[in-house]
This record gives sequence, C-alpha cells and structure tokens, in this order.
Amino acid sequence: MSDLNMSNEPQTPRKFHLDRGDKLIGGVCSGIANYVNVDPLLVRLVFAVGAVAGFGSFIVIYLLIWLLAN
Repeated sequence: MSDLNMSNEPQTPRKFHLDRGDKLIGGVCSGIANYVNVDPLLVRLVFAVGAVAGFGSFIVIYLLIWLLAN
C-alpha cells in the first residue's frame, strides 16, 4: 500500500475559507476550488449549471456557504 505522505510529520487538517483575492461575488467558488485543488472556473461552471438545472437549489447552497464561512 502506498502512502502519499512520505514524511513522518503529522498533517494539519485543512480549513475551508473564502478566497477574497479571487472572488467574483463572495469568494465561495474560489474557496471551494482552493480547498479541493481545482480550477475556480470549473467550480463556477458547476454552480452555474446547478443553479439552472437544480431550480435554484445551488443558489441557496451558495448563500448558505457564504453566510456560514464568514
């Protein structure tokens, strides 16, 4: 079995935060992108499609994350 952490140092848990430097509205999508290490444009597209296809449920999720992460 391969261990991705080759050092013996304990890993500190990552904490989600809004990315105020790369924000369009509230920094939620760029914060999620930083947390999962993907391009912010991809997360923004997922939220845009989800907002349309999910009948606005992604808008509610976005607003909840924005309010709770502040």
